[in-house]
Amino acid sequence: MATITIPKKQLQTAVKESVREVFEQELMKFRALLLPFVSKKEQKDIEKRYGKPFRKIAKSIRIEL
Repeated sequence: MATITIPKKQLQTAVKESVREVFEQELMKFRALLLPFVSKKEQKDIEKRYGKPFRKIAKSIRIEL
């Protein structure tokens, strides 16, 4: 059986990132549970009154070579 050795700081960073990712995922699930249920009829009424919801997301990635 092979032994893998990594520096303590690198291990701490990896664990912190993993825990942060799990918390973010679980928090999103929790937030979804807190959202009120909207029936199709209610949603149509909302869209009729206020227009369809839209989300404009602009993402840009800059890569330097």
